[in-house]
Amino acid sequence: MKQLESSFLSIYPDGFQHPRLKEIGKKMKSEQLFLLAQESFAKEKFEEPLELTKAMVKVITRSPLVSLFEKPKLRDYVEALSKKDKEILSNGLYEFFYGKEELGFNLQLDVLSKGKLAKWSILTVCPTYLRPQKEIFVKPTTTKDILAYFQIPDLEYKPTPSYEFYKKYRTWINKMKTQADPSLSPSNAAFSGFLMMSLGKK
Repeated sequence: MKQLESSFLSIYPDGFQHPRLKEIGKKMKSEQLFLLAQESFAKEKFEEPLELTKAMVKVITRSPLVSLFEKPKLRDYVEALSKKDKEILSNGLYEFFYGKEELGFNLQLDVLSKGKLAKWSILTVCPTYLRPQKEIFVKPTTTKDILAYFQIPDLEYKPTPSYEFYKKYRTWINKMKTQADPSLSPSNAAFSGFLMMSLGKK
């Protein structure tokens, strides 16, 4: 970890405050999406489940973290869902953010699985923007590279999302973040970006 940090900071001495990385941050629209998520997923917004699912799609389709290929598929799928399924999806987000996390994760997983859209990126991008210092964005290639490099015990990546993996990986990322220079983790997504960029140089 310290080796990766030292190498990264030798190129970007101010971490994510470095002009080049700040420019990348602007292109990623991070600040705008953090604000959009705060507005979209405020507790009171869940009183209107159908509007909430529209807001979910809006956040995901605006995010550069989700592939262009997945965005129209998700938009069309959610739009065509029955009222009941939209309510389940909305309830899943509510439980994940404000209630029973595991239940919320699995409710979303069930609805999205029917449309073959239960992807790590789709399930983790909204939490990433709402709680950037707690939640994590699971990008398959980056996650596999990180797990392989650090040889983390009891953590095996699988393409099918699961709450158990998410919870363990989130705990590990948040613990590792505390051992790194604060300039490398303005958000958990940025911290994972630091790891991805560093491992890419290996």
